[in-house]
Amino acid sequence: MSNYKLYTETTAPEGARQTLQEVKSNYGFIPNLMATMAESPALLKAYATISQIFEETSFSNTEKQLVLLAASHENACYYCMAAHSTIALIHKVPASIIEALRDDRPLADAKLEALRQFVRTMVRRRGHATDEEVQIFLDAGYTRANIFDVLAGIGMKTLSNYTNHIADTPLDVAFQPQEWQKAV
Repeated sequence: MSNYKLYTETTAPEGARQTLQEVKSNYGFIPNLMATMAESPALLKAYATISQIFEETSFSNTEKQLVLLAASHENACYYCMAAHSTIALIHKVPASIIEALRDDRPLADAKLEALRQFVRTMVRRRGHATDEEVQIFLDAGYTRANIFDVLAGIGMKTLSNYTNHIADTPLDVAFQPQEWQKAV
């Protein structure tokens, strides 16, 4: 059970208020993740900043959501799996890709599957990919810059996944249709 407060742009600590106002302006509401993160204005600002930076990568919308969903799956984050499944649908990511990521099944598209596998490797092995695993990723059509772009996405999800694990963040109504639990 969560004992963390869900802050608003008026109840949050002073250092988090502007960020929450920006979030509300961008999304139309303050997701519970960010309302929880506001307990630490530094964490909230870090998450908002890295989210913006990750959007600047050369990945397509599908690839960005794949990175975020694959990392969240590996970290078994119920909140981020639901949130990013919803966001992926908004970005018109094919349902078959979203379902495969949620179910931890291989993707039909070889390049996307190479990205999924690389994200899984990086999360599972804490960044210790072998030369062969890196080469498979590069041979699929990705670049060395994309390796570091993956790290930006994983860093973003590490902040949110761990926040949700610690705070047991309640799932927003907007994300409830995509509720998720990791199969055991």
